[in-house]
This record gives sequence, structure tokens and C-alpha cells, in this order.
Amino acid sequence: MQIKEMMSLVEHLTELRTRIIRVLIAVILTLILGFIFAEHILHYLKQSPVASGMTWHVFSPMDAIRIYMLLAFAVSLTLTLPFILYQVWAFVKKGLTKDEQVATLRYIPYTFMCFLIGLAFGYFVVFPMCMRFTVGITQNLGLTQTYGVAQYFSFMLNIIIPLSLAFELPIVVMFLTKLKLLNPKLLNKVRRYAYLILIITASLISPPDLISHLMVAIPLFALYEISIVLSRFVYNGQLREEGLRQVEYGVS
Repeated sequence: MQIKEMMSLVEHLTELRTRIIRVLIAVILTLILGFIFAEHILHYLKQSPVASGMTWHVFSPMDAIRIYMLLAFAVSLTLTLPFILYQVWAFVKKGLTKDEQVATLRYIPYTFMCFLIGLAFGYFVVFPMCMRFTVGITQNLGLTQTYGVAQYFSFMLNIIIPLSLAFELPIVVMFLTKLKLLNPKLLNKVRRYAYLILIITASLISPPDLISHLMVAIPLFALYEISIVLSRFVYNGQLREEGLRQVEYGVS
């Protein structure tokens, strides 16, 4: 029995290694693609309303390389996310029923869509708000605005990437509920702790004023509540399926 368990463990670890290698290959390929288009993306972002009239500077010989790496990483993350999610699904699907395999596979496009919505929300709403706040403080102090290009993009990505990932929360909760790792009762029970974590997250990625915190925190609260509703929908569907199965097989 122990030999079979060891063989099963080795097979799982081998499969995990294979899928990690596939993800790494995809990341490398998309990083190359990101390097190719980094210059075009940079010019596009420089023409945005937030950066209009702004002069970017470099403060070290490595800044240009750093900005290429940041933009290439953002492109790579965006393009490889569906593939990464598919590899995760393919790894866990053996522990799922056929219906669960089909259902969870459908979550991947919606997860990617939520990531893009979060990316747009972060770039078009939260990031301009943060820039207006910081520019206002700079002007009130009578300081000269001199922006390093690497620091500018680090600041931007540190805001929009966490928000993009946070917008995937409803789909991730549905997926975990489908796997019976979460349920709406548990989500309701830990709501106060979840809200505390979301408030801390909002405070870290928004300017240090109450209005900005609320503008970021409220969408995160809404995402959590939507997650509970979707989890309840999946959970109730599971209960109905179990009830029908019991009736069909005469299980009391």
C-alpha cells in the first residue's frame, strides 16, 4: 500500500514539475514579446492624460533596462495568466468529477476578463487619482516635479497589478466553492476579517487620505459581497445535485 502511495506521490510531483516547466517556458516567450513591444507601450503611456506634459528622467544607467523589464513583466503576466490558470486546472482536474471539470474549466475566461477589468479600473481610475494627490502635495510644498521613469512605472504597476489580481476574487471563490474548499457560510463568518484585510490592501495601494481609501476599498468590499453571492449560487447547486442523486439512488 505504501509503495502505491509513493508511486502516486512521485507521479503527482512529476506532473507538477512538467506543468511548472510549461508555465516557465510560456513566461519566457511572453517576456520576449514584452521586450519587443515595450517601446511602443512606453510611447502610448507617455501620451496618456496622466503623463501629458510630464518629463521622465533616468537617474542611473540601469533605469532604461529596468523599465523594459517592468513593461515586459506586465505584458507577460497579462498574456500568460489564462495559460497559468489552465495548467492549475489541468493539475487538479483528476480529483474532480466530469461535471466539475467542465464547470471549473469555464471559469478561466471569466477570471481573465476580471483581471482585465481590474487592470482598466486600476489604470484609468485609481492611478490617476493617486497621481493627482501626489502632484497636489508636490505643488503645495513648492517643489519641482522631476519624475524618474523607472520610479514612475514602479509606482503605477504597484497600484494596478494588485488591483487586477483582487478583481479575480469572485471567480476564485466560485472555483474553490466548486472544489468544496469554501462555502458561503464560511465566507460570512470571516467577513469582518476579510474586510480588515481589504481595508489594509486599499490603504497600501491608494493615497493616504480617507476619500482615496474609500474609493478603492468600496469596490473591494463589493467584490467580496459578490463573491459570497456567487459562492452561495454554486453551493446551492451542489446541494441540489446531491439531493437529486440521493433520490435517484434511493439514499436516505
